[in-house]
Amino acid sequence: MENLTKQTFLKKVFDYENKTEWEFQGDKPCIIDFYADWCGPCKMVAPIMEELSQDYKGLVDIYKIDTEVEQELASIFGIRSIPSVLFVPVNDKPRMAVGAMPKEGYQSAIKDIFGINPPIKN
Repeated sequence: MENLTKQTFLKKVFDYENKTEWEFQGDKPCIIDFYADWCGPCKMVAPIMEELSQDYKGLVDIYKIDTEVEQELASIFGIRSIPSVLFVPVNDKPRMAVGAMPKEGYQSAIKDIFGINPPIKN
């Protein structure tokens, strides 16, 4: 799991400075967790995102954006409450989910939006 800065966002997700139409830069779907260190629900989501990054390793990239540090990115996506989680498919428009969900909720969204089934645990 990687924390994105404006520069890494422009390279890995969307170069909004040079493009007007949405064009995803990545080669596999990604999830972006918009959070802040002071946010209680964000602290509940953090270990879930960590687990998902392991469960879907190689299939889905999971990024975090600290809304206190990267205020420009938060404002571009109209982040008004956190946690907000952006699901970015490779060839479609991104979709936002606001609020904390259980792990199953994120797995369901990954299946519905990306078409990737949850990994089978042994």
